[in-house]
Amino acid sequence: PENLLLASKCKGAAVKLADFGLAIEVQGEQQAWFGFAGTPGYLSPEVLRKDPYGKPVDIWACGVILYILLVGYPPFWDEDQHKLYQQIKAGAYDFPSPEWDTVTPEAKNLINQMLTINPAKRITADQALKHPWVCQRSTVASMMHRQETVECLRKFNARRKLKVSML
Repeated sequence: PENLLLASKCKGAAVKLADFGLAIEVQGEQQAWFGFAGTPGYLSPEVLRKDPYGKPVDIWACGVILYILLVGYPPFWDEDQHKLYQQIKAGAYDFPSPEWDTVTPEAKNLINQMLTINPAKRITADQALKHPWVCQRSTVASMMHRQETVECLRKFNARRKLKVSML
């Protein structure tokens, strides 16, 4: 994902989040916004429906990011933005082989809970942090290098940059 940056080139460097240009602070569980803004592939169904929304949109975006980090491409993708939005509103994603064959069922379960169409049923940040995939990760698994994911990320990012340069 384009807004995740490494603090340095050192192994084990901290990951920094960037680009909070549209961010606002939300108190409690209030519905914060009615507008339509954000990067298309990360928009939640409620944003696309133009419903009022709050914190669950961030969980949706984190679910998209987690999906990308695990396999190197996004859960929702189409060159046609209208078709992309239809996929998102329908929650039309899957875990295709061979990329997802080595990803644990717990990781897939967390993604499913983060990419739940109904924001009222979507996992909260507190619940996500207590999810078994987050809490029970072994050091070996967390240090595992996924070369195929890195290659997929490079290809996806190259396609994205080419598309932007052509606009």
